[in-house]
Amino acid sequence: MFTRVLIANRGEIAVRITRALREMGIASVAVYSEADRGARHVATADEAVLIGEADASASYLNVDRIIAAAHRTRADAIHPGYGFLAENPSFARRVADEGMVFIGPPPEAMLKLGNKTTARRLMRDSGVPVTPGMDATEIDMEKLAAHADRLGYPVVIKAAMGGGGKGMRVVADPGDLRDAAGRAASEAHAAFCDASIYLEKYLDRPRHVELQILADSYGNVVHLFERDCSIQRRHQKIIEETPSPALDEDLRRRMGAAAVAVARAAGYVNAGTVEFLLTESGEFYFLEVNARLQVEHPITEMVTGIDLVRCQLEIAAGEKLAFNQEDLTSRGHAIECRIYAEDPTRGFMPSPGRVALALSPDGPGVRYDSGIWTGSDVPVHYDPILSKLIVLAEDRERARVRMIRALQDCVVLGVRTPIEFLIAVLGSQPFIAGQTHTRFIEQHLSEWCPDEEAERFALIGHMLDRRDQGTGLPGAHSAAPGGDPHSPWQSLGDWDIVHAR
Repeated sequence: MFTRVLIANRGEIAVRITRALREMGIASVAVYSEADRGARHVATADEAVLIGEADASASYLNVDRIIAAAHRTRADAIHPGYGFLAENPSFARRVADEGMVFIGPPPEAMLKLGNKTTARRLMRDSGVPVTPGMDATEIDMEKLAAHADRLGYPVVIKAAMGGGGKGMRVVADPGDLRDAAGRAASEAHAAFCDASIYLEKYLDRPRHVELQILADSYGNVVHLFERDCSIQRRHQKIIEETPSPALDEDLRRRMGAAAVAVARAAGYVNAGTVEFLLTESGEFYFLEVNARLQVEHPITEMVTGIDLVRCQLEIAAGEKLAFNQEDLTSRGHAIECRIYAEDPTRGFMPSPGRVALALSPDGPGVRYDSGIWTGSDVPVHYDPILSKLIVLAEDRERARVRMIRALQDCVVLGVRTPIEFLIAVLGSQPFIAGQTHTRFIEQHLSEWCPDEEAERFALIGHMLDRRDQGTGLPGAHSAAPGGDPHSPWQSLGDWDIVHAR
């Protein structure tokens, strides 16, 4: 097993990996940019190394600086987390060439699966159904337009590399294709250092269902059941659950077998996720493989009892899987809500700033993976995810109610979050009925607006309670503006009430 692992990432996933390393007795090394000097993942790790300026290209995407940090701290392995360099085969190969272990799939498998068009060809050859679309990337607009005409509008433009909805645009009108393609390519390049794009036929209101896989170096491959990730905004997931309310045992078995076939066809090793689109008629189509740990991996951990990060480390160290498919069971129902620094009333635009107060929910069946604490800065330079709230209960309805309660107990002040919006989704009748799909928000909550009075009174009550307890925010002023030392707003310092609304 490894003695020291560098985590080439930031935020909540870096904190999550550090915790797994600590439980295994492995030293952790964090890297950070100038913008993340005071970040939680920096303070949590055993060591931390500054690797560059705030811009990701100078820090978290800078291979030379990350490799130098690993050598400087004598790390014998690198865990990439998700995003940034996690699905970059050149980075994985460089890590190996430098005498360290990349905790993820081999570069060869990443090349086959990391590029979505290459993966589509591999799936087609392996008998796995794929959505109609292109099997090669294209930059020539005339050729893109010809492909779109053959597929029929609407079409979806996708980045060939990476995931998370980056570089994705739905185009319903031929006149919008050129602008959408340019924007998609630009976003893809910024996120993955690769501007390659391609087209697929856009399926209306499918479910997004994915299967977690684990594969070791000895040919053992298992799936750890499905996750339903249909609730999305801007093509990015915000609520995930397992099991999917749409799957029966036969469909679960067939999709699981397809996911394992995908892994075997690519020679996959380590943790990964095979994603499918599921139609209302029960047909499923291969979407892509995320050759890395997923943001939503905790719900799988909750229902299976398997620590996926620990499995990643053990597989990378050359160990065999400790279980086979027949050993795996799923118990209960788990839901995850992603908490971003973003404003749902403004198209989920990012809301950078300083976290004036952060309080974690708790209670039976509640898990909170967070990358922030009170006083944390939320930079404008990176994905605005702050934390993930996960609950487990005996069944879906109890998990739904538990999640609403936990969200109500979750406090993040100083930046905008979608907490109230998430509660609205969970409380909507279509969600309660399990009628979820990728256009759920557009169809059912496009007119949603927050209850600003409820927000204001909740904040007032919280600050009065903190005053009565004689507590305040770290670094708070001793008196409120106006000089009243007994004002309930004294612990806010010069942070204004409007920032919480």
